[in-house]
Amino acid sequence: MEARESWAALAAGGVAGVCVDLILFPLDTVKTRLQSPQGFRKAGGFRGIYAGVPSTAIGSFPNAAAFFITYENVKSMLYHGSTPYLTPAAHMVAASLGEVVACLIRVPSEVVKQRAQVSPSSSTLQILSRTLYHEGIQGLYRGYKSTVLREVEVWVRAVSGMQAFSCESSYKIPFSLVQFPLWESLKDLWSWKQGHVVDSWQSAVCGAFAGGFAAAVTTPLDVAKTRIMLAKAGSSNASGNVLAALGGIWRTQGLSGKFLNTDSRKTSSCAPRQRSELGCLSLFAGVVPRMAAISLGGFIFLGTYEKTRQLLL
Repeated sequence: MEARESWAALAAGGVAGVCVDLILFPLDTVKTRLQSPQGFRKAGGFRGIYAGVPSTAIGSFPNAAAFFITYENVKSMLYHGSTPYLTPAAHMVAASLGEVVACLIRVPSEVVKQRAQVSPSSSTLQILSRTLYHEGIQGLYRGYKSTVLREVEVWVRAVSGMQAFSCESSYKIPFSLVQFPLWESLKDLWSWKQGHVVDSWQSAVCGAFAGGFAAAVTTPLDVAKTRIMLAKAGSSNASGNVLAALGGIWRTQGLSGKFLNTDSRKTSSCAPRQRSELGCLSLFAGVVPRMAAISLGGFIFLGTYEKTRQLLL
């Protein structure tokens, strides 16, 4: 990949990241508050809908730029000598590595942003200072214990000192494994159907569909990530164990993420089938605003990326 293409990917990714994050911030706040363990109203409801936006504004450009420059370079390297059948695998690998790099920037920004979203009375600077004072740098990396899929439990124990990187990557890597191969496949299909490469708006439509689908199937991981990042230091969720967080939600939470009963003895008296159904619904708390935000976000993000990149090349 030429230097000019790398710089175009970096700049286009940064511009796209800033556009989508700032435009869709209110929807992201609603989603975070719906997933908060304290409930939507106590987390702020519709008040202070832009709480935490400074953290997002600062982190958006470098985060998206880091992802796309990694994604495009890795994709370019894997394309050489590979067969068409391996193209989706190349997209998966490139997207996963892009997320690993981007999460180095994204996780601290996300932790501060989400804590500000559920504490609208506190400023972003106050939350950052409080986090550093009580938890140190490690608190800014809450929930990330490995740089690979969270299902590999052995890796989690092996890198238990990295308390924050795993949650964000365990959510973002599966998301990207779905979104980017689907986005690329839809673009290829549309290009083949019309006989020429897709325009930027067509790429945006493909991005909207791919983003919405990926958002739906990865919502449980996003709920677990939110709980871990909002957890108080020393609590069970603060350890960053995604599987434990998912299990806790399944066992103790009710419809749309609201507490059914915090008393485990009373919760255990519920019928197993009822607990399973309610737990399943809890794991998909905020799925509607999440799908709406990410579908629209996919349209803006990937459409802006393609258009900006075309203008720069």
